[in-house]
Amino acid sequence: MNTPGSARNKPEGGVDRLISLPFSKSLEISFKSLKVRFFRSLITISSLMLAVSFLSFVLINLDIATGLLKHGGREAARALLQAGYDVNLADGSVAMSAKERWIVILSLLVCTVGIINAQLMSVTERFSEIGVMKCLGALDSMILRLFMLEAAMQGLIGATAGAILGCFFSLLSGAARFGFTSWGDLSWLSALGSIGIATLAGCLLSLIGVLYPALLAAKMEPINAMRSEH
Repeated sequence: MNTPGSARNKPEGGVDRLISLPFSKSLEISFKSLKVRFFRSLITISSLMLAVSFLSFVLINLDIATGLLKHGGREAARALLQAGYDVNLADGSVAMSAKERWIVILSLLVCTVGIINAQLMSVTERFSEIGVMKCLGALDSMILRLFMLEAAMQGLIGATAGAILGCFFSLLSGAARFGFTSWGDLSWLSALGSIGIATLAGCLLSLIGVLYPALLAAKMEPINAMRSEH
């Protein structure tokens, strides 16, 4: 009997093969998988949260510095230069230093490598599970979808928490260096945009990091997955 939201076709041998899976069911399976592997997922989320929090910290710092420059003029520009910012007084812009840019890039790269490693280990642990699913009729696209949904949930949780944490510490840092008046000069709309950018970057990193392991899992032959030792 066909289940709602799914379709089956029956080959000559008379064995039904599942060719679709409702999105809600895929989401449920992915969520349960994360619960079963909670501590492994927590490590991945923590790694992502740290990288995104640093990115958010830097972006919010730039927003604070831009606000100070806009309202403080040359005096603020001198204070920002002493603090290590690249200030362009002509167009009223502030940029992060080359050192900060490299640190941000390296932290995001390290985070991506960590996610890839964690997901490869997850695939290895689930060889038998993947083999059973394929023997029951799961298509490559279904396996890929499950891993991508897991990564999306991890990315959303880790990136959101990291972006908010980075914003919090950036505000404290700005108050410590320039006084609480820096909060009044800050454009909160720009700050929200920076939080959104950091969150989006974290989600993309999570999806990019899981792409290769997910493709590897999806392309496995059922018999090879069942026989694999791990």
